[in-house]
Amino acid sequence: MEQHGPLIIEQARGVLTLAINDPPMNQMGFEFMDAFERAIEAAARDTSVRALLITATGEQNFSVGMNLKQIATVATDTARLEGILDQRLRVLSAIEHMPKPSVVTLFGHCLGGGLELPLACHLRLAAAEGAKLGLPELELGTIPAWGGTARLTRCVGRARALDLILRAKKVDGPEALRIGLVHEIHPLAQLKAAAMDLALRLASMPPIAVAGVLRCVVGADEATFAEAIRVERAAFLRCAASEDQAEGIRAFLEKRRPVFTGQ
Repeated sequence: MEQHGPLIIEQARGVLTLAINDPPMNQMGFEFMDAFERAIEAAARDTSVRALLITATGEQNFSVGMNLKQIATVATDTARLEGILDQRLRVLSAIEHMPKPSVVTLFGHCLGGGLELPLACHLRLAAAEGAKLGLPELELGTIPAWGGTARLTRCVGRARALDLILRAKKVDGPEALRIGLVHEIHPLAQLKAAAMDLALRLASMPPIAVAGVLRCVVGADEATFAEAIRVERAAFLRCAASEDQAEGIRAFLEKRRPVFTGQ
């Protein structure tokens, strides 16, 4: 385990765990985001990392987003403020477009940036009780600025996105599951274990094929149908030339679990 200020980093069995460590509210301030960006950049380069698990220490809150006291100090410095926003947009885009799957746990308050970060992750697991998810920036006289408006709309549709943002609504885990905001809910006491189990399963999958799926699906919203099919075809042919596909077929025929190496 490594601690970099308000960020804890652990790696085991192909899963890199990044935990916000600024209890109880787990604000994502300047120091955290600098450390988090470095960790994401390193994860993208590290071939031993096969999946990401993003969480927070304790069981009180995932994150309430930005440190508002810090933001207040730069609110009138447009250049500084734009640099802060650029960094957050850059980091979330790196997670979303990384050829490695990301799992995130949502519990307690997941508000503002504390929901915008999970929206950039590939799979979201929420606590069945006690979670409050929302983009309530209008209550602060502002709007979501880490890509939350676009990602939430793509996730739940325009009507629900407008309802959530304009009314500054906060939904719990079961409601988030019902509207498609999260993929699974689990009792809070079991949430992190369930997320780790999922991350380990993803890490055991063939990396070349996983990267191909992410490239196809994540890019589909921004591509024409013909372009999406072209990307899918290229990803399929890349898999066909891999040792992992040969291993997958052998394992199926031999009735055993495959061992994928990323080759």
